[in-house]
Amino acid sequence: MSLVAEKDLQAAYDAGPPRSPDLMEDDLRALVDTIQDRDLRKLLDGVFGAHEPTWVRYRAAPAAKRFHQAYRHGLLEHSLSVAQAVSAISATFGGIDRDVAVTGALLHDIGKLDAYVLDGSAIEMTDAGKLQGEIPLGYYRVRRKIDEIEGFDPRTAEALLHIILSHHGSLEYGSPVLPCTREATLVHFCDNLGGRLGSFDRLERELPDGDRWSSFDRVIGGGAFFGHGGQESREAA
Repeated sequence: MSLVAEKDLQAAYDAGPPRSPDLMEDDLRALVDTIQDRDLRKLLDGVFGAHEPTWVRYRAAPAAKRFHQAYRHGLLEHSLSVAQAVSAISATFGGIDRDVAVTGALLHDIGKLDAYVLDGSAIEMTDAGKLQGEIPLGYYRVRRKIDEIEGFDPRTAEALLHIILSHHGSLEYGSPVLPCTREATLVHFCDNLGGRLGSFDRLERELPDGDRWSSFDRVIGGGAFFGHGGQESREAA
């Protein structure tokens, strides 16, 4: 990797989310407090409890290696925004089990804890990430937590695990199965939206002063337009 590319990665990683991790943690805990299902609440408390090792890693982890929220606390930022969107939209459309959908949104990317590792300032894929993939790793992590909860409703477990397995939306993009429930469909589309909008944030940070168009980006399928004139205008504002 060239020195310029390394500096660009370091700058992106150091940028971090616009909201502080403390505020995002407060928002996540407030959202978890709205979950009424006994089994799902126990699961979330076991993952996100303040002193749980998983929470410590989840809070700090990046959401990706490159394309969106590829910085410290990026996984928390991305998963929280997806879960908040799912929570809001679930009140609009009938037939959605909100507790299942919100829990699935919070946990959909948890496999990234095992698929990525911070190597200094760089985000690298682990051997497990390369050999198994983040979705199977997330499935097995949540499956093990469910098995630790006595009497966990198997229908709820199946609905939740389906969200994790299908959230990429297609076989082409790594999902072993397609979204086949309302909840899985909702999480997939909110996840896709969050990732794409996160890509706009990345492209805007990388935009040279005075430029209004980014270069071609694979995630959004073209160039992104920023009508306010790039970094120079943002700093002036």
